[in-house]
Amino acid sequence: MALVFRSIDEAQPGPKLAGLFAEYWPAYRKWWAQEGYSARPTYRECLRALQKHMPEIMPLYEEVVELVGGSDSQARFLSFYCPPKYLSGCSQAIWRGKTPFLVRNYDYHPKTFDAALLKTHWDGRGVIGMSDGVLGLLDGINDAGLTVSLTFGGRREVGDGFGVPLILRYILQTCETTAEAVDCLCRIPCHMSYNVTVLDAKHNHSTVYLAPDRHPQISDQPVATNHQGHVEWSTHARFTATVERERFLLNRLNQNPESEKRFIDAFLRPPLYSTAFKSGFGTLYTAVYRPASRQLQLLWPGANWDLSFDNFSEGELSLLLPEHAEPAV
Repeated sequence: MALVFRSIDEAQPGPKLAGLFAEYWPAYRKWWAQEGYSARPTYRECLRALQKHMPEIMPLYEEVVELVGGSDSQARFLSFYCPPKYLSGCSQAIWRGKTPFLVRNYDYHPKTFDAALLKTHWDGRGVIGMSDGVLGLLDGINDAGLTVSLTFGGRREVGDGFGVPLILRYILQTCETTAEAVDCLCRIPCHMSYNVTVLDAKHNHSTVYLAPDRHPQISDQPVATNHQGHVEWSTHARFTATVERERFLLNRLNQNPESEKRFIDAFLRPPLYSTAFKSGFGTLYTAVYRPASRQLQLLWPGANWDLSFDNFSEGELSLLLPEHAEPAV
C-alpha cells in the first residue's frame, strides 16, 4: 500500500489549495453524503453555526468556498458542521523537559487521508499543519508558537457541533496562548468526543476532553490516547489498546525520565506505532512540534522531514505501508 506525503507552501488560498481540493473532492463528497444529502445540515444552518461560534473565520471560509467552486454541497462540507461520524486512534504526549515539545502519532486509514502538510499565511497568521478536508487540521503550529493536536475520545455519542479539525484550524488562526485556545475549546461545540492537547511557546499546556453531550473537561494530563479519564467504549479500547498506550507513555514520562530522542523514538515502535492500516488504525505519521523554536518534524520508520517557518520546502515523500499487519499489542 503506497502513500505519498506532500508539503505545500501557499500563503493565500490559491491554485495549489484549489488543486488539492479538486483531487480529493470526489472522495470527500462520497464520505460526506454517505447517509444522503438531507442527513447533513443545510447551507443556511451551516452559515448560522459558523457566524455564531467562529465569526472570525467567515471571510476565509467564504473565500475558500468560492475558490473551490462554490457549490451548495462544497459549502456545506467545508463548514465542517455536523459531518458524518468518524473514528481514529492516535497517541500524543508533551515531553516536559527543559524545552517542552508535543509529539503525536496519527492513526487512521491511509485511503481517507489528505497526506498534505500545508504552510499558509491566511489573515496575516502563519500556520503549518496537517490538512484534513483542506480547511481543517489534524495538528499544527502557528507563528506565535501555539501547537494543537487531536486524538479520538473513545465514545460513540454524536451531536450537533463542528468536526474538530476546523476547530483546530480556528484556534491556530485566532489564538496565541494555551489559555486562549482552551477558551475556544470550551465554547465551540464539537460533534463527537475528542481530546485536544495544547502547548504554547511559554510551555503552558492543557488537554481538553471534548464531547457533544457534556461540558468540556480540562486536564493538565501530558498524555492523551483514546479515552477520557476512564474507558467508556470497551470494544474500541481493546482494539486500539488505548489504556496500554496511555500507561506506557505515563511510565516513560514519570517513572523513567529519558532523553528527547529516546522518547520520540518510542513513537516509532509498538505499542505506540500501529500497523493496522487495513483496519483503519495504522500510524500514518509521527509529528514533533517545538513551540519555542517554531519547528516541527515528521517522522516514519526510516524517514523524516525537518521543517520550520523559516525553512519550509515543498516536496513529496513516498512510503510503502504493510497491507496485512495488525497492531502488536
